[in-house]
Amino acid sequence: TVHDYELLVIGSGPGGQRAAIAAAKLDRRVAVVERPEMLGGVCLNTGTIPSKTLREAILYLTGVDQREIYGQSYRLKDEVTIADLTARTTRVVTKESDVVRSQLTRNRVAIIPGTARFTAPNEVEVDDGGGRTRKVSADNIVIASGTKPARPASVAFDEKTIIDSDGIIHLEQVPRSMVVAGAGVIGIEYASMFAALGTKVTVVERRMRMLEFCDEEVVEALKYHLRDLAVTFRFGETVASVEAHPQGAIALLSSGKKIPADTVLYSAGRQGMTEHLNLEAAGLTADPRGRITVDEFFRTSVPHIYAVGDVIGFPALAATSMEQGRLAAHHACGEQTAPNTVPQPIGIYSIPEISFVGRTEDQLTEACVPFEVGVSRYRELARGQIVGDSYGVLKLLVSPEDGKLLGVHVFGTGATEIIHIGQAVMGCGGTVDYLVDAVFNYPTLSESYKVAALDATNKMRQVTKLSE
Repeated sequence: TVHDYELLVIGSGPGGQRAAIAAAKLDRRVAVVERPEMLGGVCLNTGTIPSKTLREAILYLTGVDQREIYGQSYRLKDEVTIADLTARTTRVVTKESDVVRSQLTRNRVAIIPGTARFTAPNEVEVDDGGGRTRKVSADNIVIASGTKPARPASVAFDEKTIIDSDGIIHLEQVPRSMVVAGAGVIGIEYASMFAALGTKVTVVERRMRMLEFCDEEVVEALKYHLRDLAVTFRFGETVASVEAHPQGAIALLSSGKKIPADTVLYSAGRQGMTEHLNLEAAGLTADPRGRITVDEFFRTSVPHIYAVGDVIGFPALAATSMEQGRLAAHHACGEQTAPNTVPQPIGIYSIPEISFVGRTEDQLTEACVPFEVGVSRYRELARGQIVGDSYGVLKLLVSPEDGKLLGVHVFGTGATEIIHIGQAVMGCGGTVDYLVDAVFNYPTLSESYKVAALDATNKMRQVTKLSE
């Protein structure tokens, strides 16, 4: 049977977009199913793009990152309103949405408005939300339906006082106080943004530490900074319940503590958006968190159906999802794909930001892999002094055996940008010697690589010298 399309993509977030465009570039007939108001997915409409734009607006309007230079009382604008913040977000989202639509249409990808549910392994029914449905069939299908914030059943979300990360963009004013339940990436990003706005933030986390996949020293530095912005941490604690009151809320912790706040933000992880897909009709199932299992080519248990992005679980990042979408589409189109061996960076847009690639000191120590640490502190770089960042730090973890980079960890201004230098060296199998010999523009933050490389090399030289 001839199907309507050679590749059908469910969802138009980073993973879905890249899958559709990759297949279109290979001259396949491609369509994407998406709700009309959600083109670009959660990433563009409620998640990554709005939150990173919000962060940029906060950094600019509060002048928080300029206070080292102009003093602690420095403010660019005394009273930052929600309107100030959303003006920038709306503008960026509108422009980005145009870019996505134009990329899909100029690659001749059909955009089918609505929500899809499987009726057979090769067929979906699309409901346009206005009572009309149509059947669409395809040789291969990519599920890129993404996730939504997980909502504990015990919590009465009301979109004003008790919210999840989707509700941030609907706040009517900047809360004076906030409880953030959950110190994952999203919780910490929002905690630091609101702290920068002057909100008194309390972070409640049931584990004894936060961001445990990050370098411990970096996390300690971030905690120190957030405490400096009046953030209180409650580790080993859980929010048992929340009482909404006309003037705010009271968060009750399992330990009996009561924390009053204008707003309670729940950041309880993400839930795969698979419940409306009718996966059974395709011969598929999802786990309790709504996630779908895939193999190294992103194939589900049904060989012509692929799944990419947040819906397959960790690492659930826009950047990795894009790459998964591209690889899945290439595999579906019979193109040769090599499994990706280049280490992928992780970026956390807290204030200050964190980024790393490769392994942490703890992981290397546990695996009994010897390493030397090279450190560069921003306060010793001219560019660090110029931008007013005296706390930034870059760490290189270097193998004393062959000089290869085992991990790069950056904390501070521009971390998510400069990490790519370390990633490039690692991906190309380079060694610390390249960084020692390379000439970097001066004054830059990237120069920290040379400083750290010299530091590591000098330490390794000492060992060699002593053991002669």
